[in-house]
Amino acid sequence: MLITSVHFLFVVFIVMLSLVMLLIIAVLIYNFIEYKESLRVVHWSDLINKKISEVIVYWDEKVSDDGQFRMLSTNKAFRNLFLQKLVDSEKKFSGAAKDKIKDLFQEYKLKKEALKKLNQKRPHLIAGGITELTVMEAEDSVGKIAGFLTHPSVQVYQEAQYAMVRFKGFEGLDFLDSFTSRISEWQQLRLLLSVPSVPENAGPIIENRLDSSNDSVVIFTLKLIKKFQLLSLYPKVSALLNSEAVSVRVKAVKVLMSLENPVTVAYLSSVYDEQPEDVKIEILRVTKVSKDQCCTDLLKRELSEDVSSGIRVNAAQALYELGHQQYLSQLAQEESSSEELVQIVKYALQEKVC
Repeated sequence: MLITSVHFLFVVFIVMLSLVMLLIIAVLIYNFIEYKESLRVVHWSDLINKKISEVIVYWDEKVSDDGQFRMLSTNKAFRNLFLQKLVDSEKKFSGAAKDKIKDLFQEYKLKKEALKKLNQKRPHLIAGGITELTVMEAEDSVGKIAGFLTHPSVQVYQEAQYAMVRFKGFEGLDFLDSFTSRISEWQQLRLLLSVPSVPENAGPIIENRLDSSNDSVVIFTLKLIKKFQLLSLYPKVSALLNSEAVSVRVKAVKVLMSLENPVTVAYLSSVYDEQPEDVKIEILRVTKVSKDQCCTDLLKRELSEDVSSGIRVNAAQALYELGHQQYLSQLAQEESSSEELVQIVKYALQEKVC
């Protein structure tokens, strides 16, 4: 019985040792393959970088054809790496250099590789393909890219949105009319920077977007109005101070001030009491740079009343910016002024509170 047990344990030990050895061999083989692959990628990267450099440096001369490069350009992995390098390089150059990079994209028919990615199921591959087609300005792909505006992946539909605006400008923003998801701050910035101009007849379209139930669409549209100084939309923007969304109201205050209408400060003062605290604070902030004395009484009232510290601090700072330093100094010296009020006033006067 003991001999049988020892024999069994020996067999188990041999089996376990064999499994460990097989695992070690598998890991070594995997690492060797990875090492060989990394060496290949480094070699390919050197060849591609050299090719791109030659085309850019000798852009006005005919570059000799490289047989090895031409042969490698039929390899799928090499082509994908080549496409990635072209996209990365395009972002670093401008003018003739940029055009030469796009010429390489056309010469080696790399659009096929980008289009193949649009047929993949993994979102990051689809998004990558859209980015590549956008950067390389493959305008004939707009129709196919448009189909991804309703894709469930945020990564995919954001790249599709950006592509539409890059290709079509203001017209590419048409997706906003039916878009229900939130547009992130980063995405809003990308889209805003990609709109070169707004058509003269775009007023009704923009007004409709200000009525959107999607707050992020309204906020983006307000940013567009600010960027292009669409003064005719001033009344529509001022009406947004009745919006249910506090974030929309806050943005509307900023945009109203940027449109430089002489009645803005007086209007904001007239609706001040109806606003939630965040909007009130924003109104007080914009009065700092307005240089408009019509809001002085409002500022003095808010500074003296029992309201939040945020409102009182901004009211004091606004009074300082409007030139009422003497009033603030007197207020700080009055015996009836609370300790909090004195500290707020001293802060506005840029004095160190001990």
